Amino acid sequence: MKHVILGNGPTGVVAAETLRRAAPADEILMVGSEGEPPYSRMAIPYLLEENIDESGTYLRKTPDHFKKLRVRELNARAVSLDTEQRRILFQDGHFEDYDRLLIATGSHPVRPPIPGVDLPEVQTCWTLADARAIANLAKPGSRVLQLGAGFIGCIIMEALAARGVQLTVVEMGDRMVPRMMTPKAGGMIKNWVETKGIRVVTNAGVKRIDRSAQPSVVDVTLSTGDVLSCDLVIVAAGVAPNVAFLESTPVHVAKGVLVNEYLETSVPGVYAAGDVAEAPDLFTGEHLVAAIQPNAADQARVAALNMAGRPTKLNGVLAINVLATLGLISSSFGQWWGEKSDQGGAGVEHIDEARYRYLSLQFKDDVMIGATSIGLTEHVGALRGLIHGQVKLGAWKERLLANPLQFVEAYVARSQQPMALAR
Repeated sequence: MKHVILGNGPTGVVAAETLRRAAPADEILMVGSEGEPPYSRMAIPYLLEENIDESGTYLRKTPDHFKKLRVRELNARAVSLDTEQRRILFQDGHFEDYDRLLIATGSHPVRPPIPGVDLPEVQTCWTLADARAIANLAKPGSRVLQLGAGFIGCIIMEALAARGVQLTVVEMGDRMVPRMMTPKAGGMIKNWVETKGIRVVTNAGVKRIDRSAQPSVVDVTLSTGDVLSCDLVIVAAGVAPNVAFLESTPVHVAKGVLVNEYLETSVPGVYAAGDVAEAPDLFTGEHLVAAIQPNAADQARVAALNMAGRPTKLNGVLAINVLATLGLISSSFGQWWGEKSDQGGAGVEHIDEARYRYLSLQFKDDVMIGATSIGLTEHVGALRGLIHGQVKLGAWKERLLANPLQFVEAYVARSQQPMALAR
């Protein structure tokens, strides 16, 4: 059996290692397209902060790790797929056949259609090559504008602040991290960031980027009418799955590659996992792309086991986001936005703006389905446990609606104690 894994990020690496354990005699080919050793994009901010060097981003530290596992590595980019012949065409013109295929091609940063977005002073922050370019431009005192204050944007923002730049962040939404935080929570994070000397402009976008009269400087025109002279512009306006090579194939693609609970696509023998996959949600069963590393690792293991002929189901995707923003820890789990009241939904907020403490809990019937927190660094794992375990709260639901800070007690009472009694 020959397994081909398209992608050598965290998903591809975990899948290759899982496959080797599950199928010791099979052939495994792992394909990357950047000409770099397998590395973690999430480590790039630490590289920009100069806390690590490039080798610190590598997913496996010994150069012969995959050779010892008998995993063949290839640097190439897939351009088309023939699912009938089970054959992949690569950009350099060569083909690879497969018996089982894992699509783990991840995603790429979106560049909005803004005039001037292709100027050399405008960068994304997604690859090691991007990091090298940013390091050359983001010097102490450099004037930097970042477009986007989502999850990835906030991580990049932290690295830029550590480099001592003069930073302005522009976000089209009405708050920071709008796809992770409730309106109140996102507003609190904005206030926190501004106290650290970073300018944040919400409800605004970039209209155009023009070459300035000054060398190596661009003038950025905002939708507010403001014009800012910048040494560097970082575009952090979201990502999109790498699926172009699947055009004209029977592999079904929506926002990402649609997969079932076995991580198999609409084509038998073709699987997908990680940022590129659109898998069933834990609660609703509806498909969603959850581009976070814990989900990528879980999906990689499940996909690999199924490729090796060991039927294994994914329990369902749980949205998990944990973010450190200039020392302020925030998190969101599950359906943090909640359900409508006519669907059994209810919610409660605890707000302490002076101490930057916030907690929102969301329920459907007597099960917690989502939570958002700021400044609560202890025991937030209990929130994940309650949500992921779909723990029935019983009378504890009303107690939490009255005092949401009792979530740890609820977790112990309704999750841990019954398990202990069962023993």
